Amino acid sequence: MSAPAPRISRARLFTASLVGTSIEWYDYYIFGSAAALVFGSIYYSPEASPLAAQLAAYATFAVGFVARPLGAAVFGHLGDRFGRKATLVATLLLTGGSTFLVGLLPTYAAIGLTAPIVLLLLRLLQGFGVGGEWGGAVLIATEHASPRRRAIYGSFAQFGVPIGVLTSNLAFLAVGGLGEEDFMSWGWRIPFLLSILLVGVGFFVRTRLEDAPEFKKLREKRQVHRAPFAELVRRQPRNLILGSLAAIAPPAVGYTVMVYMLDYGTSVVGFERTTLQWLILTSAFVWMAAIALAAVAADRFGAKKVYAIGAVTAVLWPYPLFPMVNTESAGLAFTAFAVAAVVQGIMAGAQGGLFTEIFDVDVRYSGISIAYQLGGMVGGALTPIVLSTLWGTYQSATPLALWVAGLSLVSLITVFGLRTPERASAEPESATTR
Repeated sequence: MSAPAPRISRARLFTASLVGTSIEWYDYYIFGSAAALVFGSIYYSPEASPLAAQLAAYATFAVGFVARPLGAAVFGHLGDRFGRKATLVATLLLTGGSTFLVGLLPTYAAIGLTAPIVLLLLRLLQGFGVGGEWGGAVLIATEHASPRRRAIYGSFAQFGVPIGVLTSNLAFLAVGGLGEEDFMSWGWRIPFLLSILLVGVGFFVRTRLEDAPEFKKLREKRQVHRAPFAELVRRQPRNLILGSLAAIAPPAVGYTVMVYMLDYGTSVVGFERTTLQWLILTSAFVWMAAIALAAVAADRFGAKKVYAIGAVTAVLWPYPLFPMVNTESAGLAFTAFAVAAVVQGIMAGAQGGLFTEIFDVDVRYSGISIAYQLGGMVGGALTPIVLSTLWGTYQSATPLALWVAGLSLVSLITVFGLRTPERASAEPESATTR
């Protein structure tokens, strides 16, 4: 009989899960901020209209979401076959490296059409890496937890999202004081280049992780599949589909505030760019508090119930969100963003525990990664593009609110169909040696 694996402290799991996702989402959000503020004017033809250039920038941002489900499938396969630790190191290096290279990329004025093409390729690599990040970061924590504490442990990775928002906005605010000309010519590159230092920190932490006993037991019993995705589709197609739809609401609300509002708030409402960034940055603290409270509630009352409550708020809040920003009052805009942060936090606090519960351990990395990233592709990739198009067509905030609320309604309806077994940690009934 093998000796029991040494227990990893909660603090170590928290750090390993949090640091990596914070870096990954820092990288992702600085790209989103740059897409809203910079890329449209420097990486696309000056002959294009401002709206066309901005839509092209958002489309490049959206391509990363298209790559994320593919990354989720590939890294989910690797994580379910060979373990969570090595996969998490790979996603960190891939995402961080591509982000660093964006900071070195010449503009359209320097290399012409090559510039947007290379930007697109780097965005694809970034999205591909992020595709496998969230699932692994959640599992490295939740699979070390008891079933009754999984939402709290699953929330460790979720804190990385608002911290990524916080640090990315701080980075852009730090270079925003350079003046418009310096910011547009070279200042915006600094946050991208600094990401390589953060990758070093994440690499140090993650190479010292251990896979959870739950996964190690699978390997000892030779229950690891050669094709985890095929096994997932064969055995749990319902939860894969419904989980993907349930995952739409958080990014729909999140990217409305964190990406689209940077464009809408400046070009339509008339806020200063730095004012909006400070408001969004400050709301990230509210977001983190909401995640913590929701995770505790999810372990006490059930992750599915708490997530559904969050989805209800996601359906309702878009309607006052835009009118409050339209007042041009910084106080009302902050209130709008802070409540949106609570909306996201409720769902985020429950999501890690919920998605861990609904998939069997032998296909869990593939299941939660693909579901999360497919939802992100619909809710996150499409939202800035659709909102820009709707505003350009109707010049009204009502269609914008309807879009976000409609996506959230899909998540609200589908979350009730998820099947959460009584013992989420039970060994899969039909797993066989492959």
